[in-house]
Amino acid sequence: MQFDQLKRLEFISLLGGAALAWPLALRAQQVRKVPKIGYPSPGSASPGPLAYHDEFQRGLRELGYVEGQNIVIEYRYVEGKFEKLADLATELVKLNVDVIVSVVTQASLATSTIPIVIVSVGDPVGAGLVASLAQPGANVTGTSAMAIDVIGKSLELLKETLPTVSPVAVLWNPNNPVFQGEILRETKMAAAKLGVELQTFGVRAPGEFDRTFAAITSSRAASLLVLPDPLFSAYCRWLSRTAVFWCGAALTTGHSDPDRGRSP
Repeated sequence: MQFDQLKRLEFISLLGGAALAWPLALRAQQVRKVPKIGYPSPGSASPGPLAYHDEFQRGLRELGYVEGQNIVIEYRYVEGKFEKLADLATELVKLNVDVIVSVVTQASLATSTIPIVIVSVGDPVGAGLVASLAQPGANVTGTSAMAIDVIGKSLELLKETLPTVSPVAVLWNPNNPVFQGEILRETKMAAAKLGVELQTFGVRAPGEFDRTFAAITSSRAASLLVLPDPLFSAYCRWLSRTAVFWCGAALTTGHSDPDRGRSP
């Protein structure tokens, strides 16, 4: 689940309710305290397709919150190495930030006291983040990704559209084991019901794309299904074009902007 999957205003309205209203009583006593946001990101601090924080900063500025003036943002980046997110989120908890903005499940499990705004996190109920979508309770609010719920429909669409759909090559990111593991299980269940053969191919970093597509071609896959992931969203446009070249037919899921990204 990726930040670029949300409209900026939708996200900022969520953040405004949590970061700037939740600790209101405390700040009434400490008027001069500057709110501090923790931002653990699966992406990169460097400019490029893995930089997800630009829209976040722009949205805050539109509401009058300028980093370094009346708000502080503590960034922690893992450069696509999802296994580091939990530790970095714990580090933010120790800094006693006012709110944590989380786009991945691992970082959302770090605290049960500091308010957390989740952004398109996959299956927050199943992950134990909230009691239910209607009444999340605890310290978590935000939005969940619908990708897990609709992945079966995506596979069904491929089958209905293509005269020959099997085998379907499935591109997934093993470095994002929580969300990707959940959606991969749903994909396999849907494939079994539809009688579709799957072949899975893992990509952990941009440098693995070329080798993986060569392997997909050698496997003689008839089509490609790209599971939603921040890594794949960052290179969505390149992936779409390359997938059609290698496989002839492809469906990328969970990417709101197909023109986003550049070549790896």
